[in-house]
Amino acid sequence: MKKIILFFSFTMTCFFGRSEEGMLIPSLIAAFQSDMQAMGMKLSAEDIYSVNKASIKDAIIHFNGGCTAEIVSPKGLLLTNHHCGYSQIQSHSSLENDYLKNGFWAKSLSEELPNPGLTATRIVRIEDVTEAILKGTEGITDLAKKQSMIAANIDAAKKQLLAGTNFAADIKAFDYGNSYYCLITEVFTDVRLVGTPPNAIGKFGGDTDNWVWPRHTGDFSVFRIYANKDNKPAPYSKENVPYTPLHFLPIAAGDKTPGEFTMVYGFPGTTEQHLVSEQIKHIIEKERPARIRMREKSLSVIDAGMRSSDGIRIQYSAKQASIANAYKKWIGQVDGLDRLGAVAVKQASEKAYTEKAQENPAWKEKYGTVVASMNQLIKENAHFDFANAMTSEYVGVGPEFYRLARAVDDIVKNYDKYKASGELTEKAAKYRSTVEKFFKDYDAGIDQKIFNLLHEEFVKQMDPSLVSDAVKKQSTAAWSKAIFSKSILTDKNRLLAFYDNIKDKTIQSVKKDPGYVLYTEISGTYQAKILPGVRNLYMKMDDLLKIYVEGKQVMFPDGKHWPDANSTLRITYGKLEGSAPRDGMTYTEHTTTNGIIEKYKTGNPDFELLPGMLEIYQKKDFGPYAQDGELWVCFSGSNHTTGGNSGSPVLNAKGHLMGLNFDRTWESTMSDYMFDPTRCRNVVVDIRYVMWVMDKYAGAKHLVDEMVLIK
Repeated sequence: MKKIILFFSFTMTCFFGRSEEGMLIPSLIAAFQSDMQAMGMKLSAEDIYSVNKASIKDAIIHFNGGCTAEIVSPKGLLLTNHHCGYSQIQSHSSLENDYLKNGFWAKSLSEELPNPGLTATRIVRIEDVTEAILKGTEGITDLAKKQSMIAANIDAAKKQLLAGTNFAADIKAFDYGNSYYCLITEVFTDVRLVGTPPNAIGKFGGDTDNWVWPRHTGDFSVFRIYANKDNKPAPYSKENVPYTPLHFLPIAAGDKTPGEFTMVYGFPGTTEQHLVSEQIKHIIEKERPARIRMREKSLSVIDAGMRSSDGIRIQYSAKQASIANAYKKWIGQVDGLDRLGAVAVKQASEKAYTEKAQENPAWKEKYGTVVASMNQLIKENAHFDFANAMTSEYVGVGPEFYRLARAVDDIVKNYDKYKASGELTEKAAKYRSTVEKFFKDYDAGIDQKIFNLLHEEFVKQMDPSLVSDAVKKQSTAAWSKAIFSKSILTDKNRLLAFYDNIKDKTIQSVKKDPGYVLYTEISGTYQAKILPGVRNLYMKMDDLLKIYVEGKQVMFPDGKHWPDANSTLRITYGKLEGSAPRDGMTYTEHTTTNGIIEKYKTGNPDFELLPGMLEIYQKKDFGPYAQDGELWVCFSGSNHTTGGNSGSPVLNAKGHLMGLNFDRTWESTMSDYMFDPTRCRNVVVDIRYVMWVMDKYAGAKHLVDEMVLIK
């Protein structure tokens, strides 16, 4: 939140009065209009968010539920990050058409590529529904009963809000249930790939540069929303036409000025600003380091495999990028929290909160012990949180055959029911249809090496009471040999044969399958011992956090409080500026193509350029996209962002598109828990570099011509 005055006066040594912390709900942006305008913004609150007329919000798109995109032309042209569209780019790639390596640019609408399952969601309006959702819950002390009533109220509210419309609705808790908002949405399901630069631009810098500054990555890709003849969402059809948006973003094609106003408008995923000191300590000292080790082991296998074969490179590019992204982020996160002395800062703020509560008998009764209760809850239950994290890393991110086990488990556990109801054939066909796609991007040799490393680490790190005896009694080598030589989960033909011949005998046989047995042992222990502990921990913690946050708002009414990010539409604002994150180190606010050439000359494979690229950069034919004879590639800003903000538009004072947010600096990754305005910076690919790549490199000027450029 801009100009936030933290309620703890001592923290002013770390947090400055004009910080750009916070992620604001767009429907409440009028409260911040004067402050934003004082920083240089030329827009009104209604220009940014309105339900009565077209506004900037109508150009902001939730891209496939995990990233942000923006509409930049009257024909539904969509920009997002290269890494946000990476799985779609990868799915269209093959050895014959290696779009990852060489890029892809549709020359006409007919060449744009469909992407089954990809969604683009527009926010129609945001409504405060707190009163309706909490109706009847006051005084209920049974948390499970209260949650059940809230769930029923949410269902009823959705039905009422959606009556007579073709929209969708999502109601979410804010501030741990102190308030609830409903997001009415319009979901488009025909979204086509228009263009992508090659990895040498879209992933330039690779893992070496990920989360760091200076940055020279052209992290963008281009899609288009299609609709039916009535301009409404419709499934893919050749009859669909480009969507005509209510609003699209003009392009800021002129010079940029350090210190100028910037605004990020997007869908940040998760922040946890209210975690107590014991939880921060647990994250820094145990949970994050263990997860980092797990991913490091997976990446050692995948990276070696990708270097050994183009086929494996194509198969694993998207998976590697996903695993590596969080891996490196967490390393920076732990380092940043440690450098900031986050545990001590939290302990001091908790002391101030508790002392404040003693000033009023009612405050003392309601808020006086909440901090101590939260810290004690973590001390007693952190092992459940750790076990949950390790199981997620091992089964959810590690060996891929576990993904197939879930479908087989459904068939086995519900075999009699599906057989009696006649659903068995339909279920088998449904799961069978996913097999070819899975094995297209699967290498059993890679998976076995990952299994060998991660299974060993998983058993080693887990509390022995939360790992079954059956899992522990066999060595990793024994499990590995059996699973990868015999299991239906590691061989396409064996799995297809199972789905083609499901009967009593094969069901009994698969119950002895080593891959399935290991999966059921781990998942069974998780369901019986870990999940109940985790649910109990976070149900109690959320209830305490609700009181804790209410206490902040009640006891410190002059503080400008903001709700944690929860994948809903938010606004943050700041300036185009660099930083000085460490002693003796200063980051300038922008980079140019000179840095691409310098990095290429180091010989690091992450800075590889395709043949001819070096010549293009050295010619400096930057056309109308240059500033003072140079082409900006990236710039940084003091906007508070997190995961989900990838692809978000960064707008100038007039609401014109300056660039696409795609990262944070390494020193900034701790901002999910604690924001430091002296070091936290978001990283943006300059829209002029995006247009130069389209125009001069890719020969796709027809896409630039769709946009409205404003100098």
